[in-house]
Amino acid sequence: MSDTVFIGMDLGTSRTSITTSTGVRTTVWSYVGYALDHVSRKHLGGRDKVFGEEAVENRMAVNLVRPLDKGLILDDEESRQAVRDLLEHIIDEASIPSGSTIYGVIGAPAEASVDSKALILSTASEFMDSIIVCSEPFAVAYGLDFLSDTLVVDIGAGTVDLCRVHGTMPKPEDQRTHHYAGDAIDARLAELLTKNHPEAQFSNNMVREIKENYACVGTHMDPVKVTFPVKGKPTEFDITAELSEACFGMVPPTVEALQDLIATFDPEFQQKMRNHVLLGGGGSQITGLSRAIEDALVEYGGGKVRQVEEPQYAGSNGALKVALDMPEDFWQEFIEQQSEKA
Repeated sequence: MSDTVFIGMDLGTSRTSITTSTGVRTTVWSYVGYALDHVSRKHLGGRDKVFGEEAVENRMAVNLVRPLDKGLILDDEESRQAVRDLLEHIIDEASIPSGSTIYGVIGAPAEASVDSKALILSTASEFMDSIIVCSEPFAVAYGLDFLSDTLVVDIGAGTVDLCRVHGTMPKPEDQRTHHYAGDAIDARLAELLTKNHPEAQFSNNMVREIKENYACVGTHMDPVKVTFPVKGKPTEFDITAELSEACFGMVPPTVEALQDLIATFDPEFQQKMRNHVLLGGGGSQITGLSRAIEDALVEYGGGKVRQVEEPQYAGSNGALKVALDMPEDFWQEFIEQQSEKA
């Protein structure tokens, strides 16, 4: 009988991370680049496709596909193929022994539809023997053993997912999602730069890099000065105000969703939950974000907000823990269902 390997995966709009029971952890940007012609293939060292950061770096020589939007697979043939290739690549990167039985848990946005989850399951089932799709913020909480009176905010590129955790599997009413996430910050920053510095030339990739290097909210942030070409000449711009405004745009919808989850919970436990807000996901690394959310919660009675350690792997680590704790009967039930469909 083959050995069983358990994996946890955070299938994200911007990055996909995997953690395995064999001790491997790896992450890749959620991009796939396909060679455009024979010259492109030669440039890529004879490969037909490249992944992640390498794909982005070679975007002028490939058909660059970002197949996930708001944490879900785009519903077109190109995106479905790219997700399939991305999953195959990251599982290969995890160095799972050949012939292993693979049981996996994949994190998805909190309010993902049944159809979206089904698409993730059907794509991943080519590479895993049995699969669970669970809420991304719940996976974060589960991995950290915060299973009582906790509000988890998982900030990705496509969505901000919130989950109310109170000692049981979350129900739909325990979860919220909004879309002012990393991509929305990029779009807003680009809009403000175009408006305030119309002479500057920049790409979407340059805007994303600025956000990832300097993202900050608050009135006391350090000056952010960057260089953009103007008619081909490198020119320095102070974009402190634009970056702060773009990043702060995440705070109001997040606080609104948090307050909604608090206000609709048992009143005896509302204060405890308000004082245990946990930020995860790549966006949780925005400097000053925890403080800004705490400040905004003051008018609702206050709150305590803190960031998880290792935000890049909090989701996949938690998904792995869910997988390891899942009864064997569940995995077998999924396998039997797949056999019946075949």
